[in-house]
Formats: sequence, C-alpha cells, structure tokens
Amino acid sequence: MTEAPEVAPMLLPPAELPRTQIIERTRHRHEDIHRPLEKRWTISAITRRPTPDRKTVRRFRDTDLDQLLASARERRPGGVLEPFKAYLNTRFTETPGQVSGTRVFPEIQACGYRGSRQVVREHLAALRAGTAEPVRADIPSPRKITSSIMRPRGTLTDSQNERLLQVRLACPDITRACDLARAFADLIRHRRGYLLLEWIRQAEQDAPKPMRGFAGFLRQDLDAVTAGLTLPWSSGVVEGHVNRAKTLKRVTHGRASFALLRSCVLTQP
Repeated sequence: MTEAPEVAPMLLPPAELPRTQIIERTRHRHEDIHRPLEKRWTISAITRRPTPDRKTVRRFRDTDLDQLLASARERRPGGVLEPFKAYLNTRFTETPGQVSGTRVFPEIQACGYRGSRQVVREHLAALRAGTAEPVRADIPSPRKITSSIMRPRGTLTDSQNERLLQVRLACPDITRACDLARAFADLIRHRRGYLLLEWIRQAEQDAPKPMRGFAGFLRQDLDAVTAGLTLPWSSGVVEGHVNRAKTLKRVTHGRASFALLRSCVLTQP
C-alpha cells in the first residue's frame, strides 16, 4: 500500500494593517530614525535634525516595527470615537440595549464621524457587557468660568447661564466665590466704597482661601481702596503717560541720545 504524498502546508499571506494616517506616520518615522542609525549616527546627532526628541528616538530604535504599528493601531479607534460616545450611550439607554451598530453608524457619520463601523460595534458590545469606560464630562476651562462670573448677568446667554449653574451646583467653593466676586464687581461699577468693609468681613469668614488672602490685602490699605471705590478721580491718566514714556524709551533704546528721548516725550501729545 502506497503512502499518500505529504501535502505542503498552505502559507497564508501576512495580515496587513489598514493604511491609516497614524499607521503611515509610524512607518515613515521608523524609516527616518533607522536610516541614520544604520550609518552609525548617534542619538544626539539624530535629534539635531527635525525629528522627535531623544526618548522617541530610543523607543523607535529599541522597539520592533510590528509592535510599534500594533500600538499605533490600538491608539486610533478610541480617539476617533471619543466625541461621539455620549451620543451612543444616550441611544443605548433610550432603546434598552437593543440599538445596533448598523443603525447608529449612519447617524454619527452625519455628525462627522470618520472611523470604521467595527469601532462602533465594539463600543456597543462593551455597553451591553457593562465594561465600557465612562464618558468624560464636558468641563469648562477655568478661564471660561471666570469670564462667566465677572461679566454682567444680563450679557450672558441662556446656555452660559445654564453652564455656570451646573458648575455652581457641582462645587460649593465656586458658588461662594461667584457671589463674592459679583458683589465686589458691583462695588466697582457703582462706586459703593462704603460697603467695602462689610464685603471684606464676609470674604474673611467663609470665602475660599485665595479670596480670603485678597480680602486681607485690601484691609492693609483700606483707606486708599475705599477712596478708589468712592471718588470719581483715578490715576488712569497718570498711568497712561507713564506707559507712553516707557514705549518711547523702548523704541529709541540704543538708537538715540537722551536729548532726543526728552524731546519726544515733551513734544508728543
């Protein structure tokens, strides 16, 4: 009985990663770093070129290309889907877990999503399994919160008022700071210097620590601050002339004598 000939195993072609922007950028960076390394360049010499910093050069030197590409592929989906996770979570809650990726994929595409359908399906599967990461809250920056507090109440839009109300409810310190800051702004706008001492007492009692420090500085020069919040005169005109003289000094520095600088200060209005 003759034995059946051995069949050579069929070799499958290696799986290719999708040609996304981050994958291609990783390939090009790997080539740009390894090309001078093959010529025995040092890391210091490579970093003097328009390339990444020393840590990145070392990472690309010591890590295999396949591992770098796999890491780049894992970083991409979450970032693409992140702005749309809140919408997907809402749709998932509205339809007791029955929403499918095929149904919501065109919806988020219309909103600007440019990722794949598989990423959406994986997030919905994580929601069903209860393993999805919570969506980060849209927290306004400190600059925006400060701007909303210091602007007059009538100039805020409905959405800005709603956002400020949410921040006040979430943080009692901001609530107290907001009330005191608006009261102090009213003292300035309406020249109610006679109420300054009462404002300082309230701030020193239950205000956040930075505002208590500000109130302490006001108490150290109480008469001058009270006069500034009461009288119609100010040092604004003097400060304007000082600023003009400093500007002229910077412009003529190293180019003219003191006599010319003096003439410019005295002749310019």
